[in-house]
Amino acid sequence: MKCVRYSMVIPVYNERDSIAALYSELQAVVGALDAPSEILFVDDGSTDGSRAILEGFQAQDPTVRLVLLDRNRGQSTALVAGFRAARGEFVITMDSDLQNDPADIFRLLPWLTQADVVNGVRARRNDSWVRKISSKIGNGFRNWLTRETVSDVGCSLRVMRAAFLKEVPCFKGMHRFLPTLLRMQGARVVEVPVAHRPRFAGQAKYGIRNRLFVGFVDVLGVCWLQRRKIEYHATCCEASQVECSQAGESPSAQDAASLAEPGLHCMEKAS
Repeated sequence: MKCVRYSMVIPVYNERDSIAALYSELQAVVGALDAPSEILFVDDGSTDGSRAILEGFQAQDPTVRLVLLDRNRGQSTALVAGFRAARGEFVITMDSDLQNDPADIFRLLPWLTQADVVNGVRARRNDSWVRKISSKIGNGFRNWLTRETVSDVGCSLRVMRAAFLKEVPCFKGMHRFLPTLLRMQGARVVEVPVAHRPRFAGQAKYGIRNRLFVGFVDVLGVCWLQRRKIEYHATCCEASQVECSQAGESPSAQDAASLAEPGLHCMEKAS
């Protein structure tokens, strides 16, 4: 199996009118990267034909992989499924509605020399005033309670070292707290301005009504995690150095075991 450096994890839910243009832009990014990369689309139970379009991408492009959820599970679940299936040393996330510009990935990557998480900040948001104000209030409230300084947690465009994602607490709504959760694992977080484009097609999946109460409960949960996390420094002293190996288990078997979870079906193109 070829070593992958960058895994692009893209949750998709009913975005059939956007994903062809998005895929074309992602192809250009993959072609310009100087390291092996993969595009991992996570279909979150789409009902508009998006899944068939994604399967077409995979049939013609060996860099495309699919994770197919059994039904609509939400953005956090789709991201977690993608994180667990990703093979790259670094994981790149973005939305599938074309409001994130894939070319901005090249703005984020240079910062990995001094950070483990590079979070995009939407410099000029192309959203309604209601969404802008509600986002500003929600972001400020989260930062106040969690004692954070994240400028734009709602921006999905970010690059993360995959090693830190393995220990992040998983729960519904976690995608709104990823920079904070990663910082709790010791990750160094920086923020970089990125573009934000008008929605190309489809409908927004989140609004005030389906975020207000749930978001309030979630931020209290994150505060609890911050205050109850286990921290220690220790030195492990061994009398002799011992090599440990998992005999009889091939890498492919390990991959299969890690993906054998309810509701997760990862499709691979045969080589």
